[in-house]
Amino acid sequence: MDDSQLLRYSRHILLDELGIEGQQRILQAHALIIGLGGLGSPAALYLATAGVGHLTLVDHDTVDLTNLQRQIIHTEARVGQPKVESARQALLTINPSLHITTLAVRADAGQLATLVAQADVVLDCSDNFATRQALNAACVRHRVPLVSGAAIRFDGQLAVYDPRRDDSPCYACVFPPDTTFEETRCATMGVFAPLVGIMGSMQAAEALKLLSGAGEPATGRLLMLDGRGMGWTDIRLPRNPACPVCGSTHAAA
Repeated sequence: MDDSQLLRYSRHILLDELGIEGQQRILQAHALIIGLGGLGSPAALYLATAGVGHLTLVDHDTVDLTNLQRQIIHTEARVGQPKVESARQALLTINPSLHITTLAVRADAGQLATLVAQADVVLDCSDNFATRQALNAACVRHRVPLVSGAAIRFDGQLAVYDPRRDDSPCYACVFPPDTTFEETRCATMGVFAPLVGIMGSMQAAEALKLLSGAGEPATGRLLMLDGRGMGWTDIRLPRNPACPVCGSTHAAA
């Protein structure tokens, strides 16, 4: 790190659990963020301010006026722009030294597999079951940790799945691919604006812990927030040995 970086990241460096070594690992890391909406906005902002050296941003959508109630990375001046480009502008304004790759696409399973293989950590900030399953499968295949977040109405969820650990479940252990779930979208169900900020910030925190080695990531836990009363439920998630996605992988390992 040069003198400017030592000054910029000095509050991280002062943390005994992180220090210069941990910050250096962050600077050299590559994070993949799928979705630049309510969750992806705060997640990307905190990863950028923390100095994650390479960010890959994936989102097929454009900025809409209805997004601005909660998607804090975007502005009214950028309504109509691709969300990944709007986010890129915001992040480089905060930290010009970042390397940012943008893809304005709805990534399919093949694209996700390629992107995941290049990343050190993946943040699932998407809003649909198919993308979540494809992203999880790619993370299991390439043994890349996945930080999953969700938020709707006043309810939030966070989980960390780390296929590098034999005791860690994957997303499919908890939400089997062959199970039918009713898709819930903010456009029809609504969402409390600060809730996505809370959950997205927590995704960034878990990603930074995974990258730096600081603290203990929430691997194998499902954290659920009831935003009405600000009450948390913490559930331990066992790995499913018969999981169609990670079962055979762990058995082979």
